[in-house]
Amino acid sequence: MKKIKQQSVGDVFYPNSKNELENLFSGFEKDLNEKFINKTRALIIPHAGYIYSGKLAYQAMKNLDNNTENVFIIAPSHHFPLFNMGLCDYDSFLTPFGEIYQNLKIVNEIKYEFNLEFNNDAFNMEHSIEVQLPILKYLYKNKDFKIVSILTCANSSKEISKIISKYWKDEKNSFIISSDLSHFLNHTEAEKTDERTAQMIETDDVLTFDNKRACGLEGILALKEFTLNNNFSLIRIGLLNSSKANNDKTRVVGYGAWRLFEGSKNEFIKKYFSDFILKICKKSIEQKGSYFPEDYDCVFDELGACFVTLEINGFLRGCIGSIIAYEPLIDNLVKNAYNSAYKDPRFNPLEKEEIDKIEIKVSILSSPVEIEFESEEELLCKIVPFKDGIIIKDGAYQAVYLPSVWDDINDKKQFLNSLKIKAGLKQDYFSKTFRAFRFYSEYIV
Repeated sequence: MKKIKQQSVGDVFYPNSKNELENLFSGFEKDLNEKFINKTRALIIPHAGYIYSGKLAYQAMKNLDNNTENVFIIAPSHHFPLFNMGLCDYDSFLTPFGEIYQNLKIVNEIKYEFNLEFNNDAFNMEHSIEVQLPILKYLYKNKDFKIVSILTCANSSKEISKIISKYWKDEKNSFIISSDLSHFLNHTEAEKTDERTAQMIETDDVLTFDNKRACGLEGILALKEFTLNNNFSLIRIGLLNSSKANNDKTRVVGYGAWRLFEGSKNEFIKKYFSDFILKICKKSIEQKGSYFPEDYDCVFDELGACFVTLEINGFLRGCIGSIIAYEPLIDNLVKNAYNSAYKDPRFNPLEKEEIDKIEIKVSILSSPVEIEFESEEELLCKIVPFKDGIIIKDGAYQAVYLPSVWDDINDKKQFLNSLKIKAGLKQDYFSKTFRAFRFYSEYIV
């Protein structure tokens, strides 16, 4: 006899009426900007009631790869204590749009590999999987897909990461990590906490990540480990909290959504937003820094550092930038474009008639990583020409060369000597306190 997982939170977390849901989703669709949809096989999606996080969840789900045949939904157990990962042997899960079948072949593979037991009771009142299903069924109603439902337990992130790694090899498999963020802080504290949590998810700084930051902690840590092992990135889709829906700022719940990109964040930005970046830099220069774009992808709310270089007829006309990411990339771009035109101390401020003559070049920088060395010879051996940007520091002396400088100085020794001179040091200078850092740059022109 077929086992069907009945709905348990319909009319609580979401409308139980097909027509009401269709009307709700139609409204979400109208508010979407399709140019900010980038298909992926892994997502972090909130699981609160639709009045709170439904629009963000819908927007995130729109990024799911169209060729998906199996969607792994990895979620926390809120009501049932689990000492191992939770699996169920339901054949299907019921939604207002009909059933979604479970891939029991994969479920059984996981069951035997990790020595688990079926625990249907843990799923019966669990909303963290169920709320994802109506959106999934509605958006992909014409697709033949199945789900694999997994509930996490404490300290299960390593096992979950192994599952993601194993099944990622089949391009027909996709993954949804179901999680909300902070719970029941006031609005100001929640915004601060969730922004810091977002930065952890978007970088490799997860040492202090705990379940106070996200109820889906284990799934997020698992996906984060997978991305770090493969040099992938998690790109922000959106960040908000419940006060937006109910205006109650005393006890709020935070929500965030991210998409996986198979490369670095800066590669993602270059691939999809090069024209946008050059456009906003030009507008910032035209409006002397008073311009700020109204509509942009949330990846630009992530911390970022850039250099903006201006040239006229191949000659440098201004170059200002930031080495360390300390503010949202969108702010850094607007500010550095203005500063390169009007604040570079080597040049007079840009004249109005020069604006249409300038060529804008933008370098988006990765985070600097210190190079360990005992001697200058060892440092030179570790520098990679045409790839590394280099920062040198010794006390108050500091200088930076972007990777593009290799086009003019392609010898490592000359490159380092020139950088020392730029820092105010002699070219043969070296000391025990001399430090060097490497970074990478995505070049947009």
